[in-house]
Amino acid sequence: MQILDRTSRQQEMATETAMPRKKMRILLMPFFATSHIAPFTDLAFHLVAARPDDVEATVAVTPANALVVQSALARRGASHLATVKVATYPFPSVDGLPPGVENHSKVKAAADAWRIDAVATDEKLMRPGQESLIREHAPDLVITDIHFWWNVDVATDIGAPCVTFHAMGTFPTLAMFNLSRAAGAVDAAGGVVTLPGFPPPEIQVPTTELPEMLRRQETADDRATGNAVHAAHRRCFGLAVNTFFDLEHGHCETFVGNGYVKRAYFVGPLSLSPSPSSPVAAGGGAYGSRCIDWLDKKPPQSVVYLCFGSLTHVSEAQLRELALGLEASEKPFLWVVRSETWAPPEGWEERVGDRGMVVTGWAPQTAILAHHAVGAFVTHCGWNSVLETVVAGVPVLTWPMVFEQFIAERFVTQVLAIGERLWPAGAGVRSTRSEEHELVPAGAVAQAVARFVEPGGPGDAARKRVKELSVKARAAMAEGGSSHHDLRAMIDDIMEEAGTAAAGPVLSG
Repeated sequence: MQILDRTSRQQEMATETAMPRKKMRILLMPFFATSHIAPFTDLAFHLVAARPDDVEATVAVTPANALVVQSALARRGASHLATVKVATYPFPSVDGLPPGVENHSKVKAAADAWRIDAVATDEKLMRPGQESLIREHAPDLVITDIHFWWNVDVATDIGAPCVTFHAMGTFPTLAMFNLSRAAGAVDAAGGVVTLPGFPPPEIQVPTTELPEMLRRQETADDRATGNAVHAAHRRCFGLAVNTFFDLEHGHCETFVGNGYVKRAYFVGPLSLSPSPSSPVAAGGGAYGSRCIDWLDKKPPQSVVYLCFGSLTHVSEAQLRELALGLEASEKPFLWVVRSETWAPPEGWEERVGDRGMVVTGWAPQTAILAHHAVGAFVTHCGWNSVLETVVAGVPVLTWPMVFEQFIAERFVTQVLAIGERLWPAGAGVRSTRSEEHELVPAGAVAQAVARFVEPGGPGDAARKRVKELSVKARAAMAEGGSSHHDLRAMIDDIMEEAGTAAAGPVLSG
């Protein structure tokens, strides 16, 4: 009888081997911003790369955002364009937004950016199109941006687990969660708040520098949305974060320990390739080549790189002060300016000469930061930029402007100590509302830049610390690293779920 059983099992295994394996179909749904779509696409790429025989991934976006997905894949090389699929669903008609404007980076005026946020978080507007797409694709797993919290319910309804993916780090996410849960922690009239429930050091943030949803959470609508987001996190299968355990270990543990999610997977930095033999392509066409060619002519660690991301609108007056400050600093600089209409002060380009380079629109940031000529990065503290500067080992001067960037700045300057504020505390009012944010004068820019990059200056000590983190970031994504492990563990856990909920919170990493 034992021999017959063994023979029977061998026949079953042979049959299973002969049959084509059914792949797990993953549908990823990012928010309408390049800073979210790009890491979602990177996550899709890594999921397929980790288990090409087991996983197929599709990124779902509105029609005008499909090119963003394709561009993110193309920067990894033309051979990867077919590794991740793209699906589209309609973008609702929104008063004040021209047709085809479906992304924060395409909004011309800062005053109109709220329209993108408003439509994205409106369940009545967004859910029908997204739910229709989810039901049509019938995926085995939905990975959603938390802006679309209702997708947790849609996935549950079709019998698929749902994972929320955070394109920003655990530190700013935990800060916002804790503040929204701590009744009365935020004084809308002003003052300073201490981030509750955090390990040392104590972190304080002026109310003016908090995200708008925290400054307005006294309204019934904001409380309802906040409660829905928290509830969706608790109901979902788990959480994936674009970070790595050695970068935020204390905060990773706190996030899971607080019961915000059942499981957490720390899978970044996703901008890195799975192996050193397949680096991310620089891309960028003529702009990319021109930037790198210009950097090739500069001495090591001599250039200050400035970029404020795809979401930030800088006023004409502030651009002028920044231009004059860079001129007065007498340091080489590579500056990415989002505005296509701004013109520098008269005679500025002639006075600066080849010491400075201005790029309009987009530049190949990962390639720039990796260049040996770059010695410092003036950044808005968007999470993608934080991770990219950590990977490159470049110290930073911080200039946050919107959303959670002021909170992320505290992580960069006070926890990691890989840089310092460009505008010192007490020098003027900073705010997530552009109308409250005071102008940073040219003199402050010149002084901060010159001081930070001078030999023996604060940039040297920050560089040493960020170089150590760079080694850890690469180790996390390498074979056997913590992020590599978590990425595979997430796939395994989903495949083994089979409708059985795990008991208690689980921390991977």
